[in-house]
Amino acid sequence: MMGCCLQTQQLVIFLLGSQLSLISSAHFSDHDVLERDGHKDFHVNDVKIYVEPDVASVIAVRGDNVTLPCRFWYQSEPSLPKTVRIKWSWFSAAEGQETEVLVAIGSRSRSVGEFRGRVQLRQDFPGDASLLMTEFQLNDAGRYRCEVVDGLEDKSAVVDLQLQGLVFPYQHSKGRYHLSFIRAQQVCEEQGSTLATLRQLFQAWKEGLNWCNAGWLADGTVQYPITRPRMPCGGHVTAGVRSYGRRHLHQQRYDVFCFSSSLRGTVFYLQPIRKMNFTEAQQACQEAGAQVAKVGQIYTAWKFKGLDHCEAGWLADGSVRYAINRPRKNCGPLEPGVRSFGFPPPQHKHGVYCYKSEDL
Repeated sequence: MMGCCLQTQQLVIFLLGSQLSLISSAHFSDHDVLERDGHKDFHVNDVKIYVEPDVASVIAVRGDNVTLPCRFWYQSEPSLPKTVRIKWSWFSAAEGQETEVLVAIGSRSRSVGEFRGRVQLRQDFPGDASLLMTEFQLNDAGRYRCEVVDGLEDKSAVVDLQLQGLVFPYQHSKGRYHLSFIRAQQVCEEQGSTLATLRQLFQAWKEGLNWCNAGWLADGTVQYPITRPRMPCGGHVTAGVRSYGRRHLHQQRYDVFCFSSSLRGTVFYLQPIRKMNFTEAQQACQEAGAQVAKVGQIYTAWKFKGLDHCEAGWLADGSVRYAINRPRKNCGPLEPGVRSFGFPPPQHKHGVYCYKSEDL
């Protein structure tokens, strides 16, 4: 009798071991569970996910509504409808740190931090995980990661979101090299801009930016672009972006390179019957339903909207500048650009450049 029972136990163990071996040898990344008459049936399916961004990069203008494309699909169609988890995260162009943007499961989603209320999933078709963003801001630029999770499967793709804009150098009203890193950040923000990244400065150098003074960048380094090497600017060595490396953020002082995006509005020159001091210029813009233009705004109006006016005017920071697209006699150097007269005393008389937003 004991031998019979032992043989029976060995047979049961053998059969169970064979079933486990069959299950463990199956290649699957997830399984479906069905309730049937109080029992759970496991249906093994191949649900390998593929995620693709459709495009590697998207270029946008500040204030735009932006779509970051992302779609996913299965290697083979699952036997049951799937509810996946979709997560979008952001790597800042300046700092490179990952920040959560949005998390969604089925029809439920949650946006986070600075993106709260400005982002949502498009979901126009099965597998559409594209991110819709409203009111694109200067600091939104960077790399965005679309991650799709289904059970043990976790796949992601990256989209690079870039601002259309330009880099411009900026000095303190007292002159060269008066800005700490923190103050440089504030100055750019005050002028409707943000600290430029090395990538943006390098692109500006390729487009011809030639500036002999070193300035802060968003990563805490100090650099400057040279297209025409000369002795006062590092000597007659190869043209390029010259670097001082990382500097002390609080103790050391330099200029700054700011980045500004295209305008959603108009910059125009205003001169009533007579020229004005700075206070009168502010009042004149207000009476015209506008405000005194910021430095970033006159640069972007020059670059993207063809602003060309040979008379100097007040700007919001107390400087006096003008923009030239068609160089000509008595309008400064024979190349396009924004010319600066520095920061004259506020009682001096000039015209003024005003900015009227499309929202005003």
